[in-house]
Amino acid sequence: MKKLANLSIVYAVLALAGGVFYREFTKFNGFEGATSLGFVHPHYLVLGALFFVVLMTLEKNFQVSRKLGRLLVPYQIGLNLSVVMMLVRGVTQVLAVPLSAGTDAAISGIAGLGHIILGVSLVMVLFKVRDAACAGESN
Repeated sequence: MKKLANLSIVYAVLALAGGVFYREFTKFNGFEGATSLGFVHPHYLVLGALFFVVLMTLEKNFQVSRKLGRLLVPYQIGLNLSVVMMLVRGVTQVLAVPLSAGTDAAISGIAGLGHIILGVSLVMVLFKVRDAACAGESN
């Protein structure tokens, strides 16, 4: 339970830092417009902090951590890989860094891999939560 609470706090701090970075970095560089930096804050807030708060609640009621095992490791890898690539993409957008087609594709590809890892892990976590919640049912 304490591990889930600590993870929630870490991701809340990262979400706040991401929001501040987005606001200040774009303002400092005089950038106006859409950038991937704007997605760092909500990704960390919802898929990080809120996700682990929900898991804490489920842990209290259904002891889901026994079912999850190490499944949260790939979840966090996928989340952080996705966010890091959003930061890379966003910084290059704000600074107007010219990217070769290969570099542009690599950034998109790595971000896509992060999202795939995150998505698959999320579905697996949901199946494990379902199993823990339905463990006592005879249905």
